[in-house]
Amino acid sequence: MSRNWQPLAHQIVIASDLQAARRVEEQLLSETQTHGYSRECTFAIRLALEEAIVNAHKHGNRKDPAKTITISYHIDQTRAIVRVRDEGQGFDPDAIPDPTVPDRIPLPTGRGIMLMRAYLDELCYNDQGNEVQLVKERS
Repeated sequence: MSRNWQPLAHQIVIASDLQAARRVEEQLLSETQTHGYSRECTFAIRLALEEAIVNAHKHGNRKDPAKTITISYHIDQTRAIVRVRDEGQGFDPDAIPDPTVPDRIPLPTGRGIMLMRAYLDELCYNDQGNEVQLVKERS
């Protein structure tokens, strides 16, 4: 799972707070519109970004407002790359149970990573499991 990621164009560090995250999300999505991304593409980025931020806040930082979430991104005419990093211990994404298994279907949680994978062109995590990279090709 090792990644040699390059720095991205924008990096914003915010308190682990969903309201602050929404402002960054709106800024990022505004740039997708500037670059002519379709509604479907922008929707996919929004869905995945919201899920990644909620996971960072809730699971990574355990809702601790003293911790931070780092959102880095680069958007151009061909694709959007977004990274969301928390200060948590991290996790192994391969250890997350399959939410489509019959006994897990009634559960109200556990579908976020599956949704992100379905809507993105690429989804990967750093070795520690506390940073996710979202990639969406422009369409």
